[in-house]
Amino acid sequence: MHLVYINPNATQAMTDGVVAVARAAVPHANVTGLTNTDGPPAIEGPQDGAAALEGVLRLVATAQSIGADAIIIACFDDTGLAQARAVATCPVLGIGQAAYTVAALSGGRFSVVTSLTVSVPVIAGNIDAAGMSDHCLEVRASGLAVLDIDAGSEATRVQLADEIRAAQAQGCRSVVLGCAGMAPLHADLSARTQVPLIDGVAASAHLAVAAIATIAPKSG
Repeated sequence: MHLVYINPNATQAMTDGVVAVARAAVPHANVTGLTNTDGPPAIEGPQDGAAALEGVLRLVATAQSIGADAIIIACFDDTGLAQARAVATCPVLGIGQAAYTVAALSGGRFSVVTSLTVSVPVIAGNIDAAGMSDHCLEVRASGLAVLDIDAGSEATRVQLADEIRAAQAQGCRSVVLGCAGMAPLHADLSARTQVPLIDGVAASAHLAVAAIATIAPKSG
């Protein structure tokens, strides 16, 4: 099965990190990454999301042309998810929706640790639109820019770990990593915090495989 991850922003390093995490999660699948080179360098708030939309939809067509069995939007804001689903002929997932779906299924309330304050209303709105607000304790901004998270310096990891521990102290059962750039940091942040963490890239890979297996025609 062929999973195609579409990165709505123009940062190739982030695409590479997402693809590496997805391949590790589902090693039996073929995973391809596409980068929206016409998009902003990072998606930080609704204006960046709007600027990325045209390129995302163009890449949906590319993904289908190369035989995608499922398409995954590799931005926690799920940029263009509804529009992509409207035109695609295969399952389309977003790493945000995948993460908080798995968090809700895991039981207890979850919190999201994301990048900047400008991203909080978008993520909170997506959670509300999915009917999962009752499962979400808070969406918490770390104050870190997306590209700083993606660079993954020691100072960035320390700050993210502090925010994760602060989120858990509010009473959540698990913490969702609310940025694609956090996906490669999952193991490190888990070791630093000892908090149950949910990464949307790995979650989306597993859910995409399940969706493909569910809808695929059975032989015999």
